[in-house]
Amino acid sequence: MTDPTPLGRDGGRRGREPVLLRVPAWGPYALAVHGGAGPRGRHTDEPDRSEHEAGLKRSLSAGEEVLQAGGSAADAVCAAVVQLEDCELFNAGVGAALTQAGTAELDACLMTGDGCAGAVAVARYARNPILAARAVMAHTRHVLLADPDPRRLREWGCAVADPAEFVTQRALTALADRAGSREPRGSESEAHGTVGAVARDRDGRVAAATSTGGLTGQLVGRIGDSPLPGAGTFADDATLAISATGTGEFFVRGAFAHDVFARMRYGGWPLDEALAAALTELIAARGADGGAISVTPAGDVVLAYNSEQMYRGYLDARGPTALI
Repeated sequence: MTDPTPLGRDGGRRGREPVLLRVPAWGPYALAVHGGAGPRGRHTDEPDRSEHEAGLKRSLSAGEEVLQAGGSAADAVCAAVVQLEDCELFNAGVGAALTQAGTAELDACLMTGDGCAGAVAVARYARNPILAARAVMAHTRHVLLADPDPRRLREWGCAVADPAEFVTQRALTALADRAGSREPRGSESEAHGTVGAVARDRDGRVAAATSTGGLTGQLVGRIGDSPLPGAGTFADDATLAISATGTGEFFVRGAFAHDVFARMRYGGWPLDEALAAALTELIAARGADGGAISVTPAGDVVLAYNSEQMYRGYLDARGPTALI
């Protein structure tokens, strides 16, 4: 087995070249997760870091269990993301960032390498938005639905939650802090957030899943890149699966995930170079930051970011590794 290879400078910064970590294929499957990219938050003490690390490892273990048993890449990324949605430390599901009105509006997308996709946006009742996104793909002829109602979610077999269940004291404090902040409207919250997973299964299929609560203090009804195939989420069995995180509007404007795919598919670029170029040209050059995780059908994984840090993790022969 070849050890993961860091590429680029340690400690990315907005406007500077990305930090990349390449994890070469090591076995019959591959999995990586992220818990958001952004500025270094105030909550950086050891207990907090340990809790985030534990959350990422639970996510990796959930996905690994599926892949070990011969499950699909889609099953694995959904299992991994559910763990992160259920952990209030991350900006997805319970603990999601709150709108100006103090409500949680959740976005999620699942895309599989055969070109199928399902997504939900401004969802208020889905206990696990990524499972609601999968239900859209499985039970409808559509790709994206806004705020599926409780009755329909139950028909699809998805757990329903009271919207108040997503609101945590941590998120309320972040919203109050933002209300008194002089930061530009629409800037990233100080905490990390958007979660995602990418996987390659034993059959060589890939899938990507992304889930988020958006930006702290965003307008009611705002939709970012996460639920949009080609922006924050993309998968193609011949090329890659990718899940992005960061300043969402810029990832939408640049069709970021599809741009990485296109560089590889039509330009023949290797994954690490395609990811680095997209982050530099589409995100950093426009004054924004963020990151992405990705996997090829061969099982090579690349994790990249140009923000101050990104919560991320991956599997290799030694088991789950989380980087905070």
